[in-house]
Amino acid sequence: MARKTPQQYIESLNDGRVTYWDGERIDDITTHPRFQVPLALTASDYDDGDPEVNEFRFYRDEEGNEHHRIFQIPTTKEHLVERVEMMKQTTIGTLVTGVFMALMSVKDDVAKVNPRYAHNIERIYKYARDNDLRGAEVITDPKGDRKRRANEQDDPDLYVRIVERREDGIVVRGAKLHITAASLVHELVVMPTKGMRPEEADYAVSFSIPVNTPGVSIINRSFAPAELNEFDYPASSHHSMPEGFVVFDDVFVPWDRVFLAGEVELASVLARSLGLWERTGGLVESVRNGELYIGLAQLVSEMQGKDKDPVVQSSLSELIVYQEMIRMGLDYACEHYETSQPSGMVFPNTLAVNATKYYLAANFHQTIKYLHDLAGGLVITVPMEADLRNEESGKFIRKYLYTRKDVDIEARMRVYNLIRDLTADAYGGWWFVVALQSGGGLPAQRTMMNRTFDMEKAKAAARKAAGIS
Repeated sequence: MARKTPQQYIESLNDGRVTYWDGERIDDITTHPRFQVPLALTASDYDDGDPEVNEFRFYRDEEGNEHHRIFQIPTTKEHLVERVEMMKQTTIGTLVTGVFMALMSVKDDVAKVNPRYAHNIERIYKYARDNDLRGAEVITDPKGDRKRRANEQDDPDLYVRIVERREDGIVVRGAKLHITAASLVHELVVMPTKGMRPEEADYAVSFSIPVNTPGVSIINRSFAPAELNEFDYPASSHHSMPEGFVVFDDVFVPWDRVFLAGEVELASVLARSLGLWERTGGLVESVRNGELYIGLAQLVSEMQGKDKDPVVQSSLSELIVYQEMIRMGLDYACEHYETSQPSGMVFPNTLAVNATKYYLAANFHQTIKYLHDLAGGLVITVPMEADLRNEESGKFIRKYLYTRKDVDIEARMRVYNLIRDLTADAYGGWWFVVALQSGGGLPAQRTMMNRTFDMEKAKAAARKAAGIS
């Protein structure tokens, strides 16, 4: 078992992977300026030698070996609560490794169709766990013309597909989009984007391969420039993470790394498994951000001398309701957990997670308007730190941003900068889309709610209430 230090993690990424950013092919991401912020962010989840942090960050398996808690398979309610707490304190570069939880949650279903694939899932999971590796959730295909099935596209590669079956493995071609931290992980864990029909058997494919596998290329995009001033961008300067456009150009995958290769009945099972944990992660992040929004709304109102205003109190209550509804939904999902059989793996309540994620996404944009309304136009027009530090312009900023003696001008600017960064600029723009699309858009949650709600029980109650025997 190899528990990596932050520096060992960074060095492990200098492995010949093919990565592009801003039109440049980057041969060594570990030293390139463009990757320094996301590298530092992800590295912070590794073993930094702090006993207090490590006691929570790591767990012991059945053999007494220590691993990062991202790999702990919950088998009790306490394990599930610990996992959610860990997610609150872990960066996105590590959280995407939760894809192995999705695989392990459907291992039993896979075994019923092909025991070899189930064995591969467990082997790759243990390989990543024992070597302290990170994996990316690689699921969304380009999809082309959405009115047509995967096998009906003008270009057959618009969904990742098997182009050759060999005695020693398969060869795949295609691309996957919106892959968070793809260049920062060790394993690309590919899942079907949706269910497939018999005629789409070549598109029912799942596997895990190292990022530096020949034929793999990653084209990166981020919401933030490489370097940002911490005063002006208090969130984005520390939390940027690239999204990868991952290309598979005739990539060979050995059979011992394949989880699905044409068994269409498993495609939707694998696709849905990832959605549950990804949506749970979205709830965790939203609860964390929601508390920040409330605190910022209160601070900006106090600094303006409006905190007792009835309109302000009303807006604050809207922010509180939104945050608390999501928090209670997450708590309910953990309290009313489900258990897979026969493995005994515990996971959040599927209906509760999907209903809460739907509420989160459907109400996020209109909820943020209360924060923007309280803060006013300074959210996007407050001067930059350089102008504050300039002796000539700074005196005007300090004069005209004054509200009262107990309000520090610089503190007021920092509050506005964080509101802007979180909700109206770099990180905020990314989160505006992620809140809606992470784990699938609103239709995905509607589908899962319809599938998991006990409709027969509801109908029986309605019949009884109506006096129908």
